[in-house]
Amino acid sequence: MRDNALAISGLLNDEVGGPSGHPYQPANYYVNLQFPDRDYFPNKDERQYRRGVYTHWQRTFLQPMLANFDAPSREECTALRPVSNTPQQALTLLNDPSFVEAARVLAEKVLGAPAKSDDARLEYAYQRALGRSIKPTERASLKRFLAAQREHLQSDKDEPVKIQKVGLAPTVKGADMIELGAWTSVCRVILNLHETITVY
Repeated sequence: MRDNALAISGLLNDEVGGPSGHPYQPANYYVNLQFPDRDYFPNKDERQYRRGVYTHWQRTFLQPMLANFDAPSREECTALRPVSNTPQQALTLLNDPSFVEAARVLAEKVLGAPAKSDDARLEYAYQRALGRSIKPTERASLKRFLAAQREHLQSDKDEPVKIQKVGLAPTVKGADMIELGAWTSVCRVILNLHETITVY
């Protein structure tokens, strides 16, 4: 799912082979590890966006996103993985820095595309994320959400600035922060659609 979000946003590093990548991880997550104590340093270059198969693996302290999605411990063969649906998974998809950053970068692409109307931008986002046209009911719902986000961010202008600071990817210079913040919220919704995160 992380690979998919990064690919949709254009951030995915598809390099084959090489050292493990160290994606974002909560500070002090390894504090209880001993013999010896360990620090975790997320990559601050393109390795941050490596595919999930290259993610650094710490036994007994799986990367939190992997743990939330039932990754096995890899200490023994796992022929059948458990399948769960938990609030932590939904919160990860909405709030993990990798997903927030992917949504922001996707929003920048949406705003930078030749399409200039909200309808055309929503169509572009759906084609990029889902490979299909947006349905009228989806368009109407997301346009209402977009309008609500614009109104909200007009009254809280610090929020879009905070969101734009999530992740390593720089924000496009001269961007309208209110508009970018509103579209980032829309892109977070699109990246969290059941159709986006589930392989049929």
